[in-house]
This record gives sequence, structure tokens and C-alpha cells, in this order.
Amino acid sequence: MSRDVPRRVGFLLLPGFSLLAQACAIEPLIVANRLAGGRLYAATTLAVNTAPVVSVSELALTPDAAAGSDEQPLDAVIVCAPLVDPASDAGPTSSQIASLLAWLARLAQRGVALGGIAGGTRWLAQAGVLEGYRASIPYAGSETFARRHPAIRVSHQLFEIDRDRFTCGGGTAAMDMMMTLIGQQHGDALARRVSEHFVCERIRMADEPQQVPLQSGLGQAPTGLLDAVALMEANIEEPLTTHELSAHLGMSRRQLERLFKKHLQAVPSRFYLNLRLQRARRALRETDSPVGDIALAHGFSSGAHFSTAYRHRFGISPRDERLGG
Repeated sequence: MSRDVPRRVGFLLLPGFSLLAQACAIEPLIVANRLAGGRLYAATTLAVNTAPVVSVSELALTPDAAAGSDEQPLDAVIVCAPLVDPASDAGPTSSQIASLLAWLARLAQRGVALGGIAGGTRWLAQAGVLEGYRASIPYAGSETFARRHPAIRVSHQLFEIDRDRFTCGGGTAAMDMMMTLIGQQHGDALARRVSEHFVCERIRMADEPQQVPLQSGLGQAPTGLLDAVALMEANIEEPLTTHELSAHLGMSRRQLERLFKKHLQAVPSRFYLNLRLQRARRALRETDSPVGDIALAHGFSSGAHFSTAYRHRFGISPRDERLGG
């Protein structure tokens, strides 16, 4: 829904932040203004002070203003930070960290919407403004994060928008999150035009998985595990049994199960099933193929088997998914 006054969005930059993720978050707002022919958003960059902030790529951005003033007119603040806890960040001093966390807490009390990109989620958690909310956090260190913040509903989805909090794992997920917010605030038609401007095939949905474990969390994992998942991805329509997978990989079934338990906290068959269901969900949302055809194309021998597995995984039947819940 549009409004006469532009929505004022501040981007809080912390040393080591990702230029890619920050650009993916701010540029959709700028393009939305241009396409709408008006100023829907007024974006500003903030930091501990007005000195240039060095990103992870060692390029620096000079912020528009220093953060922390209660007089700054802001409707939303998005924290862009590296994947470290605020207390271990080598950038701001302890007193600066404390000041920023207190400022974020005050913003929350004033009703300012708060977002976190990559390590920004950790800053919001440290400020105590995510308790009772769903929050997306990158896989790296997520178990420790969950133990430290039991009141936060930790998610590994692409992004989470929960009332006046929005978080994502970073990278291009920030663009999907921001385009979804644009759609909520100014209509899906404008969001689609923004997506087309960036030559995006589609706006990815929030509940799609980050699919990060194989790219980062498993970066140092045994090749056998990566090969196993590649085999699964190549055999969706006719799934292989765990025995067949292990035979193809030249390892015992027990070895394969140990790899999955250690690195993915799942048995191979469960991981494989979830992979097929995620692919099927995308087909339901993005194609007009009959539900029965989608079931067969994703390795389910019958519509009833597919429906039971789908409902167990997502809490909704395939047909209701097709109808939009």
C-alpha cells in the first residue's frame, strides 16, 4: 500500500559487511522509486561514525550519517554485518557496540521495523529485539546461535518476514526479501517490474531453503557426501535406494549414513525425501502440471503417497498448495 511520505530506510553498515548483500537490499528500493515515478523509499546509510566503512571485499562506503540518534526519522533499519557475533567484531569498540545495541532496542520500542542481513541477525538478537520472532540465520554457527537465543525461532529459510522483523542469510537472498517487502507495501505488480529490471526469472519465496550447507557448511566435508547429494539431485524422478547410492559411491551404507548424520543431521532417505518434496513444491507453485504428474516426476508412486508425504512435511495438501493455501 502506497503512502504520501516516502518510507525512510536506514542501512546500518558494520565493518566486514557484504557489499553484494547491501547492494541487493538497497537497489530494489531505488529502482522501485524510478519505476513508480515517485519517491516511495528514502534510503540512507549509517555507521558507528561518518568514517568510511570497509566491506569484506576491502572496498569502503562512506555513510550518510552516524547511527544512534533518537532524532533520526526512520521507518526501518536494516543491519548489514559479517557473520560474527557483535562482541567478537574487530571493528567497533565495546562501548560502541553497547551504544548501537541500545539504540536498536530503542528503535524497536518506538515501533521502527528492524531487519538483519547475514550477521545482522546476530546484532538484532544481541539487542534483544528478536525474542518471539522467526529469524533466518546462515547455517554457519546456527546451532550455537539457537542455544544462546532459545526465545528466537531460528530458521534456515531463504528469508523470514515476521511482522515488523525481516531477516535473511545474506547474498542475493537480500534482493528476494526486499522485493517481497516492496510487493507487500506497494503491490505485486511493482515488485514483478523490479524483478524484471534485475533480469530475475522470479522472486524466490521466503520458505525456500537457503541451500547453503553444501556450499559453505559442507565446504570442507568429504567428497563422498557431496557426490551423494549430486546423485540424489540427478535422480529425482526415479529415486535411488540408500543401498544403491552407497554402491554407486563405493562405500558401505553405514559409512554413508554416518556422513549424513555428521554433516546434515539426517539419514540419507529423509534428506532425499525432503529434497524431492521441495522440488515438487516449486513445481506446484510455478507450473500448471497436474498434481498427479508432479507426483510421478518427483519419485512418488501414487498421488496418495505424495499427498501424505507432502502434508507431513508442509502441513498442507498438494492441491491446497496449488490453490494458495
